[in-house]
Amino acid sequence: MEHYHFEGTDKYYLEPELKAVVNIALDMEKPLLLTGEAGTGKTQLALETARALGLPVEMLRCKSTIKGEEACYTQDTVLRLNDARFGSGTTGRRVENFYDYVVWGPIGRAFRAEDKVVLLLDEIDKTESDVQDNLLDILEECQFTIREVNETVKAKVRPAIFITSNAKRELSDPFLRRCFCHHIAFPGPEDMRRIIALHYPKTPPKLIETAIAIFYELRERGFEKPPATSELLDWIGALERTHTVPDPAMPPLTGILLKRSGDILRHRRGDAKRKMY
Repeated sequence: MEHYHFEGTDKYYLEPELKAVVNIALDMEKPLLLTGEAGTGKTQLALETARALGLPVEMLRCKSTIKGEEACYTQDTVLRLNDARFGSGTTGRRVENFYDYVVWGPIGRAFRAEDKVVLLLDEIDKTESDVQDNLLDILEECQFTIREVNETVKAKVRPAIFITSNAKRELSDPFLRRCFCHHIAFPGPEDMRRIIALHYPKTPPKLIETAIAIFYELRERGFEKPPATSELLDWIGALERTHTVPDPAMPPLTGILLKRSGDILRHRRGDAKRKMY
């Protein structure tokens, strides 16, 4: 079995504890569940791991209506019916061949791959608990059954499995038991400086320090959607392009940091009060 080891990348700062759990999950081939608020880099960790290790990515973007089966495969019944009525022409499809009408989902593609892939189940907490358990059974056994033809698809190579959750819904105990889990805490100022340095190594320190101070002050105001790391990185990029060191009393381009209309209006009202005084 090939050994994989992730050290972080030029775009992803990997703190020591996270580095340890990622690599033990890779080594023991266990699903790694990453929790934490939006913007802490959960999804990006899986993508950067794949990039660093040279592995392709299969991603399932979870939603409340998803079923475990469709993450593995679906049958294009409309196309099959159309071919049955009007013929398949020169497509090479045969109506009697079920697999000519199978559309493989991310799990199906990952299991059928000849080489190792990173399989990412993004925002698993959006799904129902029975779907979560069904998915984890499939991932643990690395196989699923195609009911229509009663055939089993088994992974040729076990994928590296990353699962993310924003903790909007509690995950079931059986699901948690079978994963390695790590909560990615929101980075403090020192870790944030390291993250920024990866993306903006030549940005003037004064701009960065002022931006960081404003960013954390905004996060403490109790906005509905406080700015996250991705917003800060975008904001610093915008400030750098406009050659602006932000004024803490009236920071510019705050629409890059605050996305909800209520938060933006609340912030504007606060700015208006400052002008009065």
